Amino acid sequence: MRALLLVNFVLCVLLPFSATAQTTKSHGIAIHGEPGYPADFTHFNYVNPDAPKGGEIRLASEGTFDSFNPYIIKGVPGPGFTPESLLVASADEAASAYGLIAESLEWPEDRSWVIFTLRPEARWHDGVPITVEDVIFSWETIRNDAGPYVKNYYAILKNVEKVGDNQAKFTSGEPGNKEFPIRAGSLPILAKHYWEDRDFSKTTLEPPLGSGPYKITDFEAGRYVVQERVKDYWGKDLPVNKGQDNFDKIRTTYYHDDDVIKLAIKSGEIDYRNERSSSAWAQDYDVPAITKGWLKKESIPHKRPQGIQGFFYNTRRDIFKDPKVREAIGYVYDFDWSNKNLSFGLLTRTTNYFGNSELSSTGIPKGRELEILEKYRGKVPDNLFSEVFHVPTSDGNGWPRHNYRKAFELLAEAGWVVKDLKLVNEKTGEQMSFEMLVSSKGMERTILPFVTSLSKLGIDARIRLVDRSQYINRIRDFDYDIVIIKLSASITPGTEQRGFWTSETADKKGSGNFAGIKDPVVDELVEAIANADDREELVATVRALDRVLLWGYYVIPQFHTEDDRVLYWDKFSRPKMTPWRGTSTSYWWFDNDKEAALMASMAKNEQAQTSDSTNDNAPAIVETSGNNEPFFDPLIIDTFLNNFEKLGLNSKDMKDLFTFQIFADPEAFFKKDNWRPYALGISILIIGRWFIRRRRRNRGQI
Repeated sequence: MRALLLVNFVLCVLLPFSATAQTTKSHGIAIHGEPGYPADFTHFNYVNPDAPKGGEIRLASEGTFDSFNPYIIKGVPGPGFTPESLLVASADEAASAYGLIAESLEWPEDRSWVIFTLRPEARWHDGVPITVEDVIFSWETIRNDAGPYVKNYYAILKNVEKVGDNQAKFTSGEPGNKEFPIRAGSLPILAKHYWEDRDFSKTTLEPPLGSGPYKITDFEAGRYVVQERVKDYWGKDLPVNKGQDNFDKIRTTYYHDDDVIKLAIKSGEIDYRNERSSSAWAQDYDVPAITKGWLKKESIPHKRPQGIQGFFYNTRRDIFKDPKVREAIGYVYDFDWSNKNLSFGLLTRTTNYFGNSELSSTGIPKGRELEILEKYRGKVPDNLFSEVFHVPTSDGNGWPRHNYRKAFELLAEAGWVVKDLKLVNEKTGEQMSFEMLVSSKGMERTILPFVTSLSKLGIDARIRLVDRSQYINRIRDFDYDIVIIKLSASITPGTEQRGFWTSETADKKGSGNFAGIKDPVVDELVEAIANADDREELVATVRALDRVLLWGYYVIPQFHTEDDRVLYWDKFSRPKMTPWRGTSTSYWWFDNDKEAALMASMAKNEQAQTSDSTNDNAPAIVETSGNNEPFFDPLIIDTFLNNFEKLGLNSKDMKDLFTFQIFADPEAFFKKDNWRPYALGISILIIGRWFIRRRRRNRGQI
């Protein structure tokens, strides 16, 4: 009896200590393995901890905005509202995160829950402390009012409760999921005392209360947003923030046309541009500002996974339900010709969904990947096991006969035949017809050769160009036949993949399942990814998913680049080290010495031009005045370009006018039969410039 009591006593005493011993408390966490930065780290390796604060950076965005809430399905969000989270990821690790609002976190071995201890110094911009109540409110608000994709992303969070004055406990809906603590730590934390009297589900142009390094101080809906650095930001000295957020002011100006943004960067109206067009990169920036070293043009390599950009079929449409039809149309897309003739050979063909990483499938399946796929034999194409997947290729000469022949064979097998030079359904007699939805003229230019090739097969393919707002709404409603989408890829995929590929999200408006995929095999593989026990299992399972998606022909892969192509005026500096995710202006800083040298060089150049009266040839780009202001304001040009068709003006000639090629050869320009409307355009621009200058002078901007 005494022995039994002794055993019971020992168990009662030791069991609590045993449970505690199975938990981990740390400053950070990794999905697999240990975080790379120790508890006493002072800053991330890819930043300059001594970077000076100050200056302004002027950015540009194409389109418009009508809301500051990016988490709901309504509206077109603008920049500026970026709530902080409990944890923040590092940019040089695959999947590690460290405390931001949380000073530490604790979790058990199975990661079924995680407790975050909040920093007592964390504050909202109005000085109110960030509390556990804010954390709980944020979870409830996202769960109830966020858009489908955001809801799905945080669906793994089963419950949040207060377990101490400054401790919040998250419970997982999927015990064993290694990603859960990081997913919980990424939840955007909202101010309860601000939002509880407002409707989070509605759009708003009232800048929401935040807690981060910047806040919105000025904006005009659809035109611009100004963010200014919070001088007394509570987290400015945290290791995760050192060397970042260095600009005093960030101004983002919206333009309706990407060509005007190019003009704006060349004229100095904006400071930084990430150029996505290879043709523009190759031929649009041969300007004096670059040759003189004022405007820098750099390709900065990165090692981040490429994800996939391509033509996404809407398989909810009957026309695209047959995989043979989808495969056939893919044979018509001639990437090699487009790359050679439109992009100067600067692009790399995308061949899978997780490119530029160990996650992409190669060759034929083997090892653990083959073991995973074997249980689906008979449910996936047999070719998947014996053939290497290849995207169609050509010699780049514009007439890939073998590809067209293969396309006709597949279409015939799917019940489509040619009659009277039209591809028609042999049962209904209806011609194959579909639209490709785009939101920019740059996309239109890329797609046009594809549409021309489709017409050679008797297909009635059309381009539907809409404005940015309509484009976003139509994508949210799945109101398209084919759409170009770029999906980024994580180096450590997890539960977010459900939002892209699973049956559950296929019919949820606003989800990321753009192709409308409903495949039980894909569903199971996505769940296996979310619950992978280690890195090796994760890699094998992602490769299996990649292969199944490729053989499903849901997307015609387009292309990618393996560097960031940036243009910036030479008044900024950046760290020597670039993280594998790529460069970011978050790590850059305003360099006063460089700005002084830039302004001196420009002033000297202007002086030389003034004194050189023998030069009769005006430059073919916008030259700037001493205060770095273009003669014609790109904002005026942007407004005029959006209305010039109402005057019956020709697009190409107006583009020539607005890039000021007219001044290089005025005699040739005025030989045009209809030059008078263009003279009217010049007059409007000059008058508009006068009004803009007066408005800016009144505001103290010049």
